[in-house]
Amino acid sequence: MKYSNITTDIERAFYALSNETVENCEFSGPADGESALKECRDIKVDNCRFYLRYPMWHLEKGTVNNIFMSDTCRAPLWYDKDITISNSDMHGTKALRECDRGHIENSTIESAE
Repeated sequence: MKYSNITTDIERAFYALSNETVENCEFSGPADGESALKECRDIKVDNCRFYLRYPMWHLEKGTVNNIFMSDTCRAPLWYDKDITISNSDMHGTKALRECDRGHIENSTIESAE
């Protein structure tokens, strides 16, 4: 299944997805929901924009391509395993922490930590 062209600010908007694609989506808005893609497995995230906190925690086996994470996107990727990040621009504080078997290519990561 594909989740396309969605803008959401609810908490855990795509919690625990498995074998899914999230494309052309934006995570922003007044509800300020966190953990949009928490505990997902075997997912593809393409061409998405993130402005909320903790968007990708505890991911297993995923590809992240052409995403933008603003400086308001605190602690974007933590505790992830087997993830590939490519062609992306990340500015959130504490961008990557305790990730295993990750691969980063053609990306910019600006993080205070």
